[in-house]
Amino acid sequence: MPELPEVQTVVNDLIDAGLTGTQIQTVEVSWPRSIAGMSVHEFTLKLKGLQIQHIHRRAKYIIFHLGPKDAALLVHLRMSGRLRITDANENRNKHEHVCITFSDGRELRLHDTRKFARLHLCKTAEEVTGDLGPEPLEPDFTLAVFSSLLKNRKRMLKPLLLDQHVIAGLGNIYVDEALWEAGLHPCRRACTLTAAESKKLFAAIPRVLKRGLRNLGTTLGTGKANFFSVAGRRGDNSSQLRVFRRTGLACPRCKAPIERIIVGQRSTHICPACQK
Repeated sequence: MPELPEVQTVVNDLIDAGLTGTQIQTVEVSWPRSIAGMSVHEFTLKLKGLQIQHIHRRAKYIIFHLGPKDAALLVHLRMSGRLRITDANENRNKHEHVCITFSDGRELRLHDTRKFARLHLCKTAEEVTGDLGPEPLEPDFTLAVFSSLLKNRKRMLKPLLLDQHVIAGLGNIYVDEALWEAGLHPCRRACTLTAAESKKLFAAIPRVLKRGLRNLGTTLGTGKANFFSVAGRRGDNSSQLRVFRRTGLACPRCKAPIERIIVGQRSTHICPACQK
């Protein structure tokens, strides 16, 4: 599933492609379940004629702000969704389930092999994102805020950090990487962290996210369900991962072999020596 760095890379690509200011001409949906909260007919009818005014990210959502009638189109790529921009005359393949045609002759297509991606059309983005946690790369995400999120929480660190209502945008890759950076075991209870340990984890989270952003996200393997940017680029961050999917390889810090365990039903990668 694309996480904060991958989703932000997609947003940057959409902006660079000059979608801001384009008008939606037609919308075609071949997999109705891609649309959340309304029928395909209502979705296509409401989108037609609207103009993209602004694109940004909130958590793992790509948000298109539309006008002149205030509206927001939110795209969650989930497991295998990705967006691409192409000429409207180009043949569509069977995995392109939503196609939005613009007045300039281009199309934005949702390619989704597993059909888990969802599109929400709302009056405001907050209808979907209002109860999400703080953004870990924003200035108002301070050590005091982070410490308050951990205080008195008895949940294990891994599932707590994956909870989008606690911190927005983190997923399996970057939680594993941040916990390794901080030298913390994913099964530690959040309330047991010392002030020094909380500070280490607070510093590790933006560090691994920024590294992912610099490398345009993480693409794992070569399968069609893996992450690719709108421009068709693979993310280069896989070469910078310290523990994620490095089972059996040497820990970059202590050379002990990386282990794979299950925490909260999620595949998790740790160094058993560094993260006791």
